[in-house]
Amino acid sequence: MDYLEIANSPYMWLAAASAVLVVFVQAFIFVKKSLVVGKEIGLSNVQMKSAMKSSMISSIGPSIVILFGLISLLVAIGGPMAWMRLSFIGSLPFELLAAGFGAEAMGVSLGSENMTGTVFANSVWTMVLGSLGWIVFTGLFTHKMEKMQTFLTAGKKELVPIISISAMIGAFAYFSADRILNIDKGTIALFIGAITMLALAWTADKNNIQWLKEWGLTIAMFAGAIIAFLV
Repeated sequence: MDYLEIANSPYMWLAAASAVLVVFVQAFIFVKKSLVVGKEIGLSNVQMKSAMKSSMISSIGPSIVILFGLISLLVAIGGPMAWMRLSFIGSLPFELLAAGFGAEAMGVSLGSENMTGTVFANSVWTMVLGSLGWIVFTGLFTHKMEKMQTFLTAGKKELVPIISISAMIGAFAYFSADRILNIDKGTIALFIGAITMLALAWTADKNNIQWLKEWGLTIAMFAGAIIAFLV
């Protein structure tokens, strides 16, 4: 039997759907608790709705990138596992790397004609166990982050936004560094996206255009990707 028949079987879809359902339940719980806590700390309904709207719009660009990644991943490991893994993690390079390691450990290249059900299972286990560390770390240390925050800021709450922004800049810089060291189309996308984002942010702040602030990240991502593709 072709391994893709197993990978795309109804049983795999049912198993993947059960796992993805957990993500929806978590999202519902987080939203519900956020609304409760928001009222407790004095946020108005308008402020909370604005934050939710901005978050939803900002997630459009990254979500579409993941959708494109889903297409390339499902060719190798089937639709159910690609859907489930990217719903959990959202990192195409990691998933392809882990699946490839699992297949190569059995002496087979990922997606090749020599792939069997056993090799596929080994790739899936490698993907799942490879990300287990994040889940364990989150479960053991998330509730301690407030203490870490207090330690880093020395009890000064005004430093929290500075540290948060610095962490975000560091994350973006980490993912962008290889595009600067290795010049390719990704480098063009990086600089076009950065220039577009700066221009949109400046225009939105100067003219107080709220929708532009919300859609800026998504527009910048698409601008960088489209221009790099055309070039």
